[in-house]
Amino acid sequence: MKTRDLTEAEYGAFYAGYISVLGEAELLEEMEVRTKHFLMLLEALDDDRLAYRYDPGKWSIGELILHIIDAERVFQYRALRLGRGDETPLPGYDQDLFVRTCNAGERSLASLRDEFVAVREASRSLFRSFSEKELVRMGEASDSKVSVRALGFMICGHQKHHENILKERYLA
Repeated sequence: MKTRDLTEAEYGAFYAGYISVLGEAELLEEMEVRTKHFLMLLEALDDDRLAYRYDPGKWSIGELILHIIDAERVFQYRALRLGRGDETPLPGYDQDLFVRTCNAGERSLASLRDEFVAVREASRSLFRSFSEKELVRMGEASDSKVSVRALGFMICGHQKHHENILKERYLA
């Protein structure tokens, strides 16, 4: 499954940037590429850098990493529900609440890295398990139509979006 296979009807306008940032990509390959890129970015950090904020009121590096992990879990859950045929509209989530309560300041870089790797492997496993029929199933999440396969690409695109922010605003 490739990004070019998606139609705009498979995701809301809010998520278009997460799809377009990927360019031409195959989902499972992109999950692997994004994993490698993110782990290389984390290698440039140490525990002391996790508290860094590029401006007051902005998320710390540790909070940003946990946000990526939390969002991936939310997208996984949505994909699982839709993939299994659950047509119940799924609500959005409050990312700022998640960040405020994630206890990033109490985490080590090693623990964040390990959690990211575990969550990503769960995503890869989940999306490998879906049949072609399940991948194109549609449902509603955050008040917009979405397909299972679009959610997979959103996982990658959301991460890449935040990788770019990390490079441009935190590590520059």
